Amino acid sequence: MNNKFKFLLVFLFTFQAQAQELLTVEAAVKIALENNYRIRIASNELEIDKSGVNIGNAGMLPSVGATVNNNNSVQNSSQTRTDGNVIELDNARNNNLNYGVEMDWTIFDGFRMFARYNQLKELEKLGEAQLQQVVLTRVSEVMIGYYDLVQQQQQLSALDSTLVISEQRLKLADNRFTIGKASKLEVLNAQVDLNTDRTTILRQKELFGNTKIRLNEILARDTKIDFRVMDEITVDEQLFLPELESLAQKQNPLLQAQLINKNIARLQLKQVRAGRYPTIIASTGYVFSESESSLGFTTSANSRGWNYGFSARLNIFDGFTQNQNEQIARIQIENTDLVIEEQKQTLQSQLGTAYQTYLTNISLIELERSNEAIAKENLNITMEKFRIGTIPTIEFRTAQLNYINAIVRYSNAKFQAKLSEISLKEFAGNLMF
Repeated sequence: MNNKFKFLLVFLFTFQAQAQELLTVEAAVKIALENNYRIRIASNELEIDKSGVNIGNAGMLPSVGATVNNNNSVQNSSQTRTDGNVIELDNARNNNLNYGVEMDWTIFDGFRMFARYNQLKELEKLGEAQLQQVVLTRVSEVMIGYYDLVQQQQQLSALDSTLVISEQRLKLADNRFTIGKASKLEVLNAQVDLNTDRTTILRQKELFGNTKIRLNEILARDTKIDFRVMDEITVDEQLFLPELESLAQKQNPLLQAQLINKNIARLQLKQVRAGRYPTIIASTGYVFSESESSLGFTTSANSRGWNYGFSARLNIFDGFTQNQNEQIARIQIENTDLVIEEQKQTLQSQLGTAYQTYLTNISLIELERSNEAIAKENLNITMEKFRIGTIPTIEFRTAQLNYINAIVRYSNAKFQAKLSEISLKEFAGNLMF
């Protein structure tokens, strides 16, 4: 391959890279918040919860309806009057028509309607907590997918470098074989190792491309969109466990949802207790009434006007159902307390184990950074010795693999530390950049 052709390939690669969209993690999260299907579904469900918070849904407003009743009959009738006369008529028609507007209003139900209204508010808060949990989960997925791409990109760069080294090694081995300073076996070994590196880089490119497709899927956009990611992974090394635990108690959506469920259970008990009070319903209406009869003293009649009144009902005995329902409601409150304590313990355990992993990964970053520098220096020395023919091929290959493995381990250490950081902030309900 001549120099002009190599220059053209480098130019084309650089132009293609520049033409790709540079996607930052902040931009990726923003796109996901706008497009992700799960987030949009949770947002719509929250809108449903919000629309349900009104006094009408709680039963505080009257119900008004238009009514029509029309009854007709055709009968063979016989009437005996007080004077002894008998009147008979076949196919006597009778018509009754009533229509109007009526209103029923529950003006007292043992304060059940007020408890129901407060419960609807709590359900809205529960929807907000559920939306927050969905957002945190999806943002976490986006960030993990993004930094996985950064890690894979770093590994691709390292594999590109080792591919160049393998090509140089093959060229040196071939030159040495040509002038009689090396055997054909050395050339063949160099060719096999070069082909192995090419296979590895092809597999890595396949994984890199598939991860891009997956990230586009999470962002709910065209999976064919190509893009670039940033070159480095920056890890927040200043996380403090007590601060994370304090934030989790206040902001963790799963814990907040359980606290809201306890409030809902309390309000449910209030609604059940309302059964011990009377229910009073006021009613009124304006009704038109018309009737026709083929037989009788009055053949037709009509009336119109207001009617009004009220009804009241007090439960005196219902087979102990009221006591049973109240007992069940109290047990449900007790269960919510247990679930809250369990959630707190689980959250504390998750934070504790994740923080230990975080500290270990932070330490590994420094260790693997040092190992990479040592492996690079070792490879440079080995390459010089290989050029002058003072070391065997296998020793050169070992130094080369040690270098690429050190780069991969260093990149993976930063990625794992970033995953620990993301996990800790997700538990704390504070997943920020």
